[in-house]
Amino acid sequence: MQIHLCVTIGAPIERVWHTVERIETHTDWMADAESITFRTDQRTGVGTEFDCLTRVGPFSTVDTMRVTEWEPNAVMGIHHRGVVTGTGRFTLRAAGAGVTEFCWDEDLIFPARMGGAFGARLSRPILMRVWRANLARLRALAEATPDDTSG
Repeated sequence: MQIHLCVTIGAPIERVWHTVERIETHTDWMADAESITFRTDQRTGVGTEFDCLTRVGPFSTVDTMRVTEWEPNAVMGIHHRGVVTGTGRFTLRAAGAGVTEFCWDEDLIFPARMGGAFGARLSRPILMRVWRANLARLRALAEATPDDTSG
């Protein structure tokens, strides 16, 4: 299952990156991410590993993830190793003065016990709705963040 969603955020790339680079705060804007527990001492950059308790409606799973790409102000890539496997990627690009386009791509494989390709097709519109709302929360959070991103 592939999903590609983008949102335009009225904030510079540095502020948007500051909002997403702290993985432990993804639960602040991702409604489906209930909790994040790091598996490594490392908290940022390639090699960071964590478990994310993910819940959509009555369904929940622990998604084990590893950061595979990390380019500040540009890209964060994730490899999913939990029940659902695949890759995820956030990309940021300037879309004007003080404006950022933030895109979220997922390429996920559902196991047979979750219906395989059929389960993925059924889940896709639900996940798109959840992730669009997540992006709206991210936009609100980034736009409300003070300009000082030095700390």
